[in-house]
Amino acid sequence: MDKLKLTYFDFPGGRAEPARLALHLGEIAFDDYRFAFGDFPEVRKTTPLNQVPTLHINDLQVTQSDAITRYVGKLTGLYPDDYLQALLCDEVMSALEEVNVKLGTTFGLTGDDLKNARDALVAGPLTQYLHWLQNQLESHGGEYFADNRLTIADLKVFVVMRWLSSGKLDHIPTDLIDTVAPKLRAHMQRIGNNPAIAQYYSSLDAA
Repeated sequence: MDKLKLTYFDFPGGRAEPARLALHLGEIAFDDYRFAFGDFPEVRKTTPLNQVPTLHINDLQVTQSDAITRYVGKLTGLYPDDYLQALLCDEVMSALEEVNVKLGTTFGLTGDDLKNARDALVAGPLTQYLHWLQNQLESHGGEYFADNRLTIADLKVFVVMRWLSSGKLDHIPTDLIDTVAPKLRAHMQRIGNNPAIAQYYSSLDAA
């Protein structure tokens, strides 16, 4: 068995979280290396592109969050074998990465600049992407985004929706999902109620 080490910030979310969840669901042992935000300047010096997450597979270090999540999805059986279903899975993951990037452009802003930027995101791209995601969910059966079962696409949707509704993003209403795409809220709750995922977050809360 390959030795795996996943490196990312020490918080329950972000770009490494879908891979963390998939590994826990697949009961695959890995070194979940988490570091404080203040340690990032040093950690990034050890990464290929000065960014995280990275995944070590034995002595090989790889980067790019979606590539890591897809690899882990294949290891754990959470990535479709069917080419079309794999495409649908990838489509959702890529759209969510665009959401991450759009939100990322607002970090570092303060005061009215932050409020205006976040308000514009809520009124425009975020609403557009949430509508699209809800339509994708409905058109693929209403429970999962691809393959009629849990895949890494569902895990990434869960992580991003959890973030959007967390209250940790100033000027992003915590009820945005309920207002714009309520079926995504139901999806988030269903994924969160998966016993392995619920146990994962309970263990973090207890730590």
